[in-house]
Amino acid sequence: MSQADATGPLRGIKVIEVAAWAAGPMAGGILADWGADVIKIEPPDGDPYRALNIQPGRRPEGMINHNFFVANRNKRSVVVDLKNEHGLKLAYDMIGRADVFVTNVRRQALERLKIDYARLHAMFPRLVYCHLTGYGLQGPDVDRPAYDIGAFFARAGVGATLLTEEVEPLMRTGAFGDYYTAFATASGACAALVARQITGEGQLVSTSLLRTGAFCVSHSFNQMMFGYPPSGQRSRTQSFNPMISCYRDANAKWFYLLGLQGDRIWPAVCRSIGRPELEKDPRYESLGARTKNAGELMALLDAEFARRPLAQWAEIFDREGVWWCPVQNVQEAMKDPQMRAAGAFARIETPEGEKEIVPAPVDFERTPWNIRSCSPELGQHTEEVLLEMGCSWEDIARLKDRGAIG
Repeated sequence: MSQADATGPLRGIKVIEVAAWAAGPMAGGILADWGADVIKIEPPDGDPYRALNIQPGRRPEGMINHNFFVANRNKRSVVVDLKNEHGLKLAYDMIGRADVFVTNVRRQALERLKIDYARLHAMFPRLVYCHLTGYGLQGPDVDRPAYDIGAFFARAGVGATLLTEEVEPLMRTGAFGDYYTAFATASGACAALVARQITGEGQLVSTSLLRTGAFCVSHSFNQMMFGYPPSGQRSRTQSFNPMISCYRDANAKWFYLLGLQGDRIWPAVCRSIGRPELEKDPRYESLGARTKNAGELMALLDAEFARRPLAQWAEIFDREGVWWCPVQNVQEAMKDPQMRAAGAFARIETPEGEKEIVPAPVDFERTPWNIRSCSPELGQHTEEVLLEMGCSWEDIARLKDRGAIG
């Protein structure tokens, strides 16, 4: 499918992306899924994400680089050398025709390339300029290298909220914070487009890995800012509410009880394990009592839940009205029919045949998004885009001779 087949709410919106690696390109990918015409301007040697994980031993020879592929679906790639005066002039012509500009290039490099916000806003006041950074636009570390494992996972406190102090830091899944921040960027771009309808003017939309990380764990930040002492990370047996904690079945398979309202679920749990007398046991009959005796109660529940496999507990819990959820790994989640029914996976045509990917978690009833094409080859659409802009083949030849395009 081509851009003419776009069906999302952003159909007709033009986006220029000058971005690399995961966060910036994924923001552009989300906008493209939602119908925007996203043109990715790449340097002559391409987005370095194209080369990630293609070393021997990292993935089978010849297979698609899924890292780059997923973040750059639905886009068109144009090779323009922004360090070349003719290339920069061409880029300005492209940006001047766009509604949104997306970048995650660091501030100093944007200024050297002459595509920083101040310059482009002066040239194109209707342009929505989205700048995704590691640490924000102010402060002593604005130009510090980031990556999501640094600014989002480590420095913003996300990783520490998942661990007790005794556990070493995790090597989390790739692009963990990048995709959260990309989604924030795409949302901000849409809001700024709405504002432009009112004011007639574009603006700077800024997001950062650090701030997105803080937002993801804002429950913990807010707790302290409202005067509560920091709770720290507790082990499961230190829970203040054993009704919203994890347990294992007879096969050591983990699941969660979802009793945030502990008093509501406690009688159902007692019925489920065949111990109705525990409901009025003074050690456990109230939230305060269960908190005080959490270790003892959880040991009792551990022993009870270890008597049956989760499939049996599932039937019992559902019958008795216990809210619960299995703890699944990615392989198990991929087979979960509810994941598929909820739209967690989408199909895409690739040079290796049809594959599945995970799209952005938003659907639109009247203007459904769609995936129209796989990620582009480097410079695949350079001539196509220039012809659309009114360039002749002679113009294109001159730009190539001058080193402006690839």
